[in-house]
Amino acid sequence: MAARTIGILVPDGVQALDVAGPADVFCEANAFVPAGERYETVLVAATRALRASNGMRLVADRTLAEARDGFSVLLAAGGPSLPESPPDPGLGAWLAGAAARSGLYGSVCTGAFVLGHAGLLDDHAATTHWQNAARLAALFPRARVDPDRIFLRDRRLITSAGVTAGIDLALALVRQDHGEAAARAVAKRLVVVAQRQGGQSQFSPFLAAPADEASPLARVQAHVLHHIGERFTLARLAAIAGTSPRHLARLFIREAGMTPHAFVEGARVDVARNLLEGSALPFKAVAYDCGFGTAERMRLVFVRRLGVSPAQYRAGFRGPEARPRRPVSSASPRPG
Repeated sequence: MAARTIGILVPDGVQALDVAGPADVFCEANAFVPAGERYETVLVAATRALRASNGMRLVADRTLAEARDGFSVLLAAGGPSLPESPPDPGLGAWLAGAAARSGLYGSVCTGAFVLGHAGLLDDHAATTHWQNAARLAALFPRARVDPDRIFLRDRRLITSAGVTAGIDLALALVRQDHGEAAARAVAKRLVVVAQRQGGQSQFSPFLAAPADEASPLARVQAHVLHHIGERFTLARLAAIAGTSPRHLARLFIREAGMTPHAFVEGARVDVARNLLEGSALPFKAVAYDCGFGTAERMRLVFVRRLGVSPAQYRAGFRGPEARPRRPVSSASPRPG
């Protein structure tokens, strides 16, 4: 097997970790693979010198004009401004040609928008940072955007979620090339998990504030969040909103993109996540306070919605300074 070249397309204003994360994985992997199968990372940009979004100066190995060969893997790194940036025809033409000459092509984080403008997401499944997934899907309707995946491969296309997920993607490529032991050894060197549990849902909130804070939907959402331990039927929610149950159900679907039941369950999960992150309350107390009723019911909902159990979630997100605290509520919580 020949050495593998990893091309990373670096836009001006790139998120530095989108470049450094995968590059460090491939660099560390070279200590665990045969000499003839090592990785070489090549940074490609429109200009030789550029700046990352954090102000760091970067120097590309090749400009677009110089990078005429293909790569074993070609990745477009992301940056905070890319979701709103207009397409660059020259960059898109270079990327489409380079992708055709490469073994695999893909993106890290919002680099997916660069791929999209080059037509490389069409008729493929892809992912990006959870905050930008809806915009990616709207801009490129022929792409099948999955907002929950940490990384995703569809034929020759490989895409990752936000920022550090580029490390997960790179580890998956090392695992594919050299096996589980090599990927695990690299993960240990970088002090990261070899294969992350769950998807992006554990990082993104389920709830979004309604556009009209005076709307019936906003009244329902505010009431539920302030009385999260209580039991909510559709009839009770409709009474809070001052509408009929049927109208409220339609309003939730139209304005929030979910049913009232899904909203209530998502609200319980979000409040429980905050408690698991910032308190030492026992699981049964969190479950009771958040309206799940039992710790087992809460576990089932977490696994279904987040892909991890409450114990796994707390282990990954709770800080050592956490102290017991309970949610503020204007009514005594009761399961339901």
